[in-house]
Amino acid sequence: MNIKTIGIIISREYLNKVKKKSFLITTFVVPVLMAALCIVPIVMMMTSKEKAKTVAVVDNSGIVLPFLTESETLKFVDMTGQNVDSLKAWMADMNVSAVLNISEITEDKSVVAGLTSQKPLGIDMTENISRRINDAVESYRIDSYQIEGLADILEDVKSNVRLSTYTIDDTGEEKITEAGVNTVLSMGLGLLLFLFITLFGGMVMSAVIEEKASRVVEVLVSSVKATELMFGKIIGIAAVALTQFLLWIVLTLVLVGAAGLAMGQDLLGSIDASEVTQMASGTGVEALPVQDSAISDVLATLQGIDFGGIILVFLVFFVFGYMLYASMFAAIGSAAENEGDTQQLQLPVTIPLMIGYFIAIYAFKAPDSAIAFWGSIIPFTSPIVMLARFPFGVDAWELILSIVLLILTTGFMAWLSAKIYKVGILMFGKKTTWKDLWKWLRQN
Repeated sequence: MNIKTIGIIISREYLNKVKKKSFLITTFVVPVLMAALCIVPIVMMMTSKEKAKTVAVVDNSGIVLPFLTESETLKFVDMTGQNVDSLKAWMADMNVSAVLNISEITEDKSVVAGLTSQKPLGIDMTENISRRINDAVESYRIDSYQIEGLADILEDVKSNVRLSTYTIDDTGEEKITEAGVNTVLSMGLGLLLFLFITLFGGMVMSAVIEEKASRVVEVLVSSVKATELMFGKIIGIAAVALTQFLLWIVLTLVLVGAAGLAMGQDLLGSIDASEVTQMASGTGVEALPVQDSAISDVLATLQGIDFGGIILVFLVFFVFGYMLYASMFAAIGSAAENEGDTQQLQLPVTIPLMIGYFIAIYAFKAPDSAIAFWGSIIPFTSPIVMLARFPFGVDAWELILSIVLLILTTGFMAWLSAKIYKVGILMFGKKTTWKDLWKWLRQN
């Protein structure tokens, strides 16, 4: 193969793709959506407080009302002794949002509660009221035992132990490791590579079908070899994928950063300054409240992650995983004249991808299990599964073996795909079957 010729094809394929409106639209729309996924939950938390509601309470038990204290969103009005049905009928006139009816104390030292409202109340509000009723019943039951200090004893025996996890690195140093961070990384990396291989592999197939259907390929193969055309197209689209991926990262970070600056004052206003100082000064985990301890563990875990290694491993598995599947997608595209004809031929290619994705979902639960191990070694699933296992730590020999097998399999499948591509790209007027593909492989 002529490297210079392949370089020209790569340049042509790259420029044709990046100049398209679809490339420009997706390049700028996707970062907006990704930034929205980061920003919207924060905005929702800041703005999702319900409007203040007034609740009329008919407390026939005599034990619940003292626990119904007012808050920013809830105001309680004592209507004990009033007719419940009348209150329900006149809610709008009394400017009451709901009527809470508490029964008398039952034989099992509990109550029956019913909440009637004009419009359905939010889950936070109903859970708030339910929690207060349960607190009242628990307090009544404790008092019924007539044991002095029983409430304090029960409160004292409650436990809230948080398990801190640590790992020992190559230098023998013990570091905090928050499993949730590794889980998010595992799922994110596996899903990202699955989407990229599927998206850009399909793009290769579509590009081949498009050129074949328009008969442009007949002109191209008169000047270059079919294998040079195939590899140039695959590498050119890979360059487009990497360009788009990098732009997505940069633009997403810019948008999230800009939104953070715009909302920063509101966000910081809800955080206690002493807690921020404690966390920033690197005080011990024991000195922090439980929730701050969890945040501290997450930050410590993020600081200890080798992001450079993750990016390097991601690029290696992306490049060779993409090359493996893109060569097969190119062969399928060369054997079809339209997208509809590829459905049957695509199935054996997409099934290993789906299997790899399902194993990757399972891998974060048991990264050292047999299925996760073999999924990260077998080349057709290793790009996705190995990335899902990598945040939890993978032995060097496993990583090297996985990469070597992936490279060898990629070269072999590219060779087979090239044999199919050379024949299929010039075949017209006949729907290709698996028998035809086998015949093309044998005669080349």
